[in-house]
Amino acid sequence: MKASKRMEGDVAVLSLSGKLMGGPDAEAVRGAIKDCLEGDTKNILIDLGDVSWINSTGLGILIASHVTVTNAGGNLKISRVSKRISQIFMVTKLHTVFETFETEAGALSSFQS
Repeated sequence: MKASKRMEGDVAVLSLSGKLMGGPDAEAVRGAIKDCLEGDTKNILIDLGDVSWINSTGLGILIASHVTVTNAGGNLKISRVSKRISQIFMVTKLHTVFETFETEAGALSSFQS
């Protein structure tokens, strides 16, 4: 898995690609979230558009990220969730935890509301 970060106004966009399956993936995501929060960026968007697969450990990474950001007084949202990953969110009921958006633009505008 690869992770990259860019700023869109006051929102940090973390773009993930590949398979989100734990191990070094957890450290990459955790480190990026930590950098955002330490830099006083509280609005974080995780872009899953290029993530081909996620396992239970990958789901745990997203849940831990959500808890960390929320506990720091921030907002974490997810964009460009594939149909396959969306189905996993539905089965695990995580669609009730994560605020997801079909497009990055829609997710970014939701931070302004």
